[in-house]
Amino acid sequence: MAETPRLRVQALSQIGISHVPPQFIQQPENRPVPPIKSLSTIDIPVIDLAGIDSDRSDEIRNEIGRVCEEWGAFQVINHGVPVRLLDDMRNVGLTFFHDLPMEEKLKYACDTSAAATEGYGTRMLAGAGDDAVLDWRDYFDHHTFPLSRRNPSRWPHFPPQYREVVAEYADQMKLLAHKLLASISQSLGLVASSIEHAVAHSDFGAITLLTQDDVEGLQVLKDGNWIIVKPLSHAIIVLLSDQTEGMSRRW
Repeated sequence: MAETPRLRVQALSQIGISHVPPQFIQQPENRPVPPIKSLSTIDIPVIDLAGIDSDRSDEIRNEIGRVCEEWGAFQVINHGVPVRLLDDMRNVGLTFFHDLPMEEKLKYACDTSAAATEGYGTRMLAGAGDDAVLDWRDYFDHHTFPLSRRNPSRWPHFPPQYREVVAEYADQMKLLAHKLLASISQSLGLVASSIEHAVAHSDFGAITLLTQDDVEGLQVLKDGNWIIVKPLSHAIIVLLSDQTEGMSRRW
């Protein structure tokens, strides 16, 4: 069953509403804790990965271990993912959301009855039915790994290069994730495959890799303060999962 059509966040923002509709507002008890003390503009760490496979491997591995312990979030540059591909990925996403008519986008609407949804939608954060609280964003979820779940025929055909770009982007991000997880494992004194092997037997991810546009909005929590992640051209943001943090403490 495809997702029931509803007014999308993109459409709401385009009509110039002055207040966020109530279905997008979390109840106080479900809002982030601990309370925000201040909104800081301190930069999160940036790690240059140039030389990670050669002469700077020990230095970079130690730096990754330090920022994982102190922050749990950082940005990487010279990460090996082609700049051209990052631009292409951003462009095909913007083209799909901005230029494809809503009736065409809805052809890719998520099947909300599926165990793992894939497609276009607006995510529920809490509740169900008329009491559901929605996330203030539209999204398109792709199944890319394992490869047995990858089915590009379910992805948009507009723009024409969309499917090719998303597949290449997923492949490159997997290579980067493998490299980062190896460095995190080694920073703990473990063999390079330790964390990746552990998460292969669970339903949770070890790290999240994000790319930003030029609009600030992403924040990370550190020492009771929300830190704005300033956009850095062609950098990739790395967020350590709670599961990985927990495993590192056990090891």
